[in-house]
Amino acid sequence: MPQPQTVQPFDPRRLRRTVLRMAYAGSSVHIACAFSLIEILAVLYRLHLRLGHGGPRAPDRDYLILSKGHGVMAQYACLHELGWLSDADLDSYFRDGTRLKGLSDAHVPGLEATSGSLGHGLSVGAGLALAAKRRGTPQRCFAVVGDGELNEGSIWEALLFAAHFDLSNLMIIVDENGYQAMGSTREVMRLGSIAGKLSAFGLETCEVDGHDEAALDAAMSKLLKSPSIAPKALVAHTVKGKGVSFMEANNRWHYSRLSAETYAAALAELELGEKRIAS
Repeated sequence: MPQPQTVQPFDPRRLRRTVLRMAYAGSSVHIACAFSLIEILAVLYRLHLRLGHGGPRAPDRDYLILSKGHGVMAQYACLHELGWLSDADLDSYFRDGTRLKGLSDAHVPGLEATSGSLGHGLSVGAGLALAAKRRGTPQRCFAVVGDGELNEGSIWEALLFAAHFDLSNLMIIVDENGYQAMGSTREVMRLGSIAGKLSAFGLETCEVDGHDEAALDAAMSKLLKSPSIAPKALVAHTVKGKGVSFMEANNRWHYSRLSAETYAAALAELELGEKRIAS
């Protein structure tokens, strides 16, 4: 007889269902932007983020800055797994009076920075990493940015700052899904080799399949264990809308909302994928 499946913390399929639940409840956008982040955040929360003692504002915690603030539903799904957000929070997402807005907001416990005005989160992360070094604490800061966000000059100023101050406790993770709001990154502003640019700015850099959890874990572990004093960078090659076929690499789902029909179809695809894995 088949063995019962172990329930994995921060299971990507469950996280994607939670994102769909929020997006449908709030009739909101940015589903595909959240989906490309799912495995990155799952691996961070499950294996690498040290959350400290005392909840989301624990003074000894590692920091996670979601500079790509419009992908915040993926992080809300992780906070729900931790018990820091309730079912009622999820079901009131993006509605009048909710505390869960459509962009990352530092007023929500577990979110370190208000972002969504792109290009600013990495600077906050660099400041937190520098403060931890000066206090002599072992805290690390992980800053997740989008590839379209790299068009912002403030990103490159923050990288220069991080390299100058040898912020080895800072890891920049680039969600390279190839799209931004108004088109592909190739059409809007060619980025060339992101890894090459980050290396040229003095960062220790790896590239990885951003949906391969084992590869993500291995790359993060390698960077975190490195004795180099350089800041760390991980370029994660992802698919916008990953997990639901009609959303994958379809930039309409940057701003499209779920109908009853598309919500049911997306859930059915995720559930079918689970059954195939279980069998």
